[in-house]
Amino acid sequence: MKRIIAIVRPEKLEPLKDALFAAHISGMTISQVNGCGNQHGWKEYYRGTEVLLNMVPKVKFEIVTADDEVEAIVETILAHAQTGEVGDGKIFISPVEEVVRIRTGERGSAAV
Repeated sequence: MKRIIAIVRPEKLEPLKDALFAAHISGMTISQVNGCGNQHGWKEYYRGTEVLLNMVPKVKFEIVTADDEVEAIVETILAHAQTGEVGDGKIFISPVEEVVRIRTGERGSAAV
């Protein structure tokens, strides 16, 4: 099993969520997050003083899936979250050693 974490622009939340549900993703966790990367934020003026806002709002999708579904999910994320501009986000893929469903005690892929 793998865990896919995608950090995307906030305006991509609904289109990406709908695309993932259409691709029959069984479940996901979505969080509102702040961070910075190559985008490094922007400058604004507040009461005549320049303020650097270096934490950019983003949306984080977390999905745990079978190894053979990873590439299709990554392609779906790219197709619906990519604008070609700085700040589109990142996708991280890492192994998951074990999953346990709390309600039933099921383990492994049955728990996903």
